[in-house]
Amino acid sequence: MPRKPRFFVSGVANHVIQRGNNKEAVFFEEEDYRKYLTILNEAATKHSVKIHAYVLMTNHIHLLATADTTNGISQMMQQVGRFYVPYVNFKYKRTGTLWEGRFKSSLVSDDLYVLACMRYIEMNPVRAHMVKAPQDYKWSSYHFNVRGVYDSVVSEHISYKDLARSRKKQQETYRDLFLEHLDEKILSDIRNCAQTGTPLGNNKFKSQIESKLKIKVGYNTRGRPRKL
Repeated sequence: MPRKPRFFVSGVANHVIQRGNNKEAVFFEEEDYRKYLTILNEAATKHSVKIHAYVLMTNHIHLLATADTTNGISQMMQQVGRFYVPYVNFKYKRTGTLWEGRFKSSLVSDDLYVLACMRYIEMNPVRAHMVKAPQDYKWSSYHFNVRGVYDSVVSEHISYKDLARSRKKQQETYRDLFLEHLDEKILSDIRNCAQTGTPLGNNKFKSQIESKLKIKVGYNTRGRPRKL
């Protein structure tokens, strides 16, 4: 079966997911998380990619990132793999692949979809029952976006900046979004789009992506859409 194409558009945010091979761990101790973030920051800087949200789970990672070029995110992830995999293999005396094939990605529309995707990413440890609240998990962008803790990896998305004029008010407004649960439809769409590579947004956004790429982007569920 041919690979489903991944869609990249410069200046449009992308939800990126990469999982460990056979769902096995890719981080084993604190030094590994710090090493990954250092490598990620260097790769993002080199390939002109801005990262707006991230979470490093035990056996997978999520990023929300925007690249200045169409191949920036792919180049960034390739560089991360070239440096992080040998680091893990050497440190833990292992061989072979670390990641489960290619990373998955889906373009994300601005405004509510970007903010929803950021919350989805930063709430991952809570949904996995690792912590009770996002602020209790160390390896995510929540501390930057809500608490203003310095993080060289993270850059604010325009949708985040539009929440308020001042940085403090942006943090407070964004924090308040976590007081409500993500809508189940949004949650389902985020997961399905990430799995299938379909752009996350309304029909107008998908039409704009198809116009730019001159290719059909498909549906966020397998098979043909159901008839009304």
